[in-house]
Amino acid sequence: MQIKICGLFRPVDADYVNEAMPDYAGLVFWEKSRRKVNREQAADLRKSLHPDIRTVGVFVDEEPDYIIELLKADILDIAQLHGQETEEQVCYIKERSGKPVWKAVEVKSADDIEKWNTSAADCLLFDGGKGGGNPFAWELLQCAKRPFFLAGGLDLGRIQMAAELPGLLGIDISSGVETDGYKDREKILQIVRQVRNMTEKGI
Repeated sequence: MQIKICGLFRPVDADYVNEAMPDYAGLVFWEKSRRKVNREQAADLRKSLHPDIRTVGVFVDEEPDYIIELLKADILDIAQLHGQETEEQVCYIKERSGKPVWKAVEVKSADDIEKWNTSAADCLLFDGGKGGGNPFAWELLQCAKRPFFLAGGLDLGRIQMAAELPGLLGIDISSGVETDGYKDREKILQIVRQVRNMTEKGI
């Protein structure tokens, strides 16, 4: 199982993540997010992060050409589209950037999952909202026909439960490793350690 720590926006967040060494670090470019970063902040965080940690830019209905620009500048390794983007936009960004594109899907019903099963997106991420730590009904995931990342209300206890879901590729966690709205070093270390231990045991 892979793990992404999302919502880094302070230099110290990169320090915490470097110590924990998850697979991915998420940088949010959405204007409405309290964790929002701009291009300059993202570039600085990228330079601070260990090169083995891949950066994922999280966008909500952003102009595709701006996303492509950030990918081509190597500020980001992956684009995660978390709005009402179309399949055409997914393909456009992939083709123009030459880099992976993930599609995050806000799950309210089985239809939300089913319509993306055949997407060209390199990975699907199922969430209950947009970084607000909102869980959703996991039984809907039986409609998923491909491996996926899971987000929304995850913490140490729920990760253990999530590991039993068929098709789970990885978890994406943000508010679950925060205290009072800021990344918490101990929580990041603990949750990455737990995921690594579960993976070693074949869970």
